[in-house]
Amino acid sequence: MPNVAGVDEAGRGAVVGPLVVAIVVGDNEAFARLGVRDSKLLSPTRRARLYGRIVRTAQCVDHVKADPSTVDSFVFRGKLNVLEAQMMASLIRKCGGALEVYVDSPDPRAERFGSMLGGLVPARVRAMAGADREVPVVAAASIVAKVVRDDAIREIAARYGDPGSGYPSDPRTVEFLRRWICEAGSMPPVVRRSWHTVRKIEESCGVR
Repeated sequence: MPNVAGVDEAGRGAVVGPLVVAIVVGDNEAFARLGVRDSKLLSPTRRARLYGRIVRTAQCVDHVKADPSTVDSFVFRGKLNVLEAQMMASLIRKCGGALEVYVDSPDPRAERFGSMLGGLVPARVRAMAGADREVPVVAAASIVAKVVRDDAIREIAARYGDPGSGYPSDPRTVEFLRRWICEAGSMPPVVRRSWHTVRKIEESCGVR
């Protein structure tokens, strides 16, 4: 079976830490046999085990990270999808050889995102909502992205204190932000300042 590429991200909705986009290229059926699934449905231990198997099975595995300041610069202009498309395109070009690319669309209108990304790369792009649940090679990419982001969160914890998962829905993340904003009157560079969660805490603490 011809090699295909799968692309997915981790950390799009996070307020702390990087946005990670990953690509995996290989035989879709081979990844299915590994038992890959959407990374959100797997334990950290299972993700780590599958990560090693994915790297050994794939023709190409790679990732790129966008730091919070880069994410902010696109969010403030309403162009987060543009950033993701650019990151995905850079990976598709680096992992050349796949004629068909499956992407977990960050845009609810998957066809629109597929057209944007398709204009940046010489490959047939199939953008789908929920591709990480339907296409094994995309599930593999979701695992790679999540493992890389989890490593980044551990590095943040070692330097700045426990940020939890980094998502606004996590009470530990909110406490991390509140401690920095209210007590220190500042934020470390690992925080996305464009997120509504940050503005709400700044207002509650009287910080501008």
